[in-house]
Amino acid sequence: MNLTDLTLHELADRLKKREVTSVELTQAFLARIEATDARLNVFITVCEKEALAAAAEADTLLDAGKGGPLAGVPIALKDIFITEGIRTTCASKILDAFVPPYDGTTVRKLREAGAVIVGKLNMDEFAMGSSNENSAYGPVRNPWNVDHVPGGSSGGSAACVAAGQAAATLGTDTGGSIRQPASHCGVVGLKPTYGRVSRYGVIAYASSLDQVGPVTRDVEDCALMLQTVAGYDPADSTSVDTPVPDYCAALDKGLKGVRIGLPKEYYIDGLDPEVKQSLDAAIATCRELGAEMVEVSLPHTDYAVACYYVIATAEASSNLARYDGVRYGERVDNGEGLIEMYRQSRAAGFGTEVKRRIMLGTYALSSGYYDAYYLKAQKVRTLIRQDFLTAFEKVDVLLTPVAPTPSFRLGEKTDDPLKMYLSDIFTIPVNLAGTCAMSLPCGISEEGLPIGMQLIGRPFGEEILLQAAHAFEQATPWHQRRAPL
Repeated sequence: MNLTDLTLHELADRLKKREVTSVELTQAFLARIEATDARLNVFITVCEKEALAAAAEADTLLDAGKGGPLAGVPIALKDIFITEGIRTTCASKILDAFVPPYDGTTVRKLREAGAVIVGKLNMDEFAMGSSNENSAYGPVRNPWNVDHVPGGSSGGSAACVAAGQAAATLGTDTGGSIRQPASHCGVVGLKPTYGRVSRYGVIAYASSLDQVGPVTRDVEDCALMLQTVAGYDPADSTSVDTPVPDYCAALDKGLKGVRIGLPKEYYIDGLDPEVKQSLDAAIATCRELGAEMVEVSLPHTDYAVACYYVIATAEASSNLARYDGVRYGERVDNGEGLIEMYRQSRAAGFGTEVKRRIMLGTYALSSGYYDAYYLKAQKVRTLIRQDFLTAFEKVDVLLTPVAPTPSFRLGEKTDDPLKMYLSDIFTIPVNLAGTCAMSLPCGISEEGLPIGMQLIGRPFGEEILLQAAHAFEQATPWHQRRAPL
């Protein structure tokens, strides 16, 4: 087996035993990137020089019996994370030349744990999209079938892990942007509870919905990554000061006696037959492992997509106002005055989907419409959150689909934004509720495309989420499959 096929925890173990050096490992992943990325378009920036220097540093520490839990392991980052001295574009023309002067909190924590950052990953521009086709640098392709999308907006993060280009990655999830691509690429993706991981140094899309999370090969890797980045950060006013449990210690507790809820609103007629078949098999496996299945109801699910696209676009229109060619971003100035300079800079710098969402959000916040749209959406959001809290009085976790279908073809939904938005119908409610959820592989379609299942936990319930996911994973072969790239 190639080094690039191993999991993060397997690589960390080999590095600690000095069976391989970090430089050798980093060179292997850089070679893998070079061999595969022309077909996949996963990386916006590859940091070869910086990565090899960091790997050499890690080897010095490891030789001395020191180094953090990720010492010497190559990691990649969605290009939404602020990285000192490394270009950060958010897949937008408007930030094409932006090089930040500091690291965000999660990046700093990864570096302190010894991780080697090999590059910045392609994504939907400003994290707005469900297919990774909205990037100024072109679409990412799915390693399982290059004619299909990897999902979005963290499509580069999921495709990178699936293609063996890095041991693990970080993404962000605003409405499903970690879980949906993880499902489409056959990897594990976790969206933590809002406030569990710092957002300081993450370029904002919708500030009350965005959350940072890991994308990995398996559940143990996911627990390791979450352990590294979770925790209170005084630099982030939305960070919650609550203890971080030992996530790895919870992994082997099994499913016996765990109550798993099946929300009736998620098992709908529109579900793809192959997705339904995979979910049914997953439910049967959980039963065999000793879990108790309970039907529950999340009655306001039907309103989630509409609610989300009011709140998210409203917050986006506010957050993206800063990109005006003065404070941030590329400037287009033909000498026709300040207002015209703003207009031209934003028109040239933003892509079609970003402009669409800014306009929707500006309209929702405009005088006379604020109460009818934004305020009403916030009230609906409260009802959706209460649905989850009520369900968790009866069960420990919920089991649902991640997406209505396996990965779709490139270009299949680009002409129909509403159809594209409905790709996130099963993931959006979790962000509105602010709770935690993860995607893990549970099947494969006849076309050879991965299918994922979603486990949803109560607020700050990542521990039992990882416990349940690990028990399922150990009883099934899906996490061992590799993309036939």
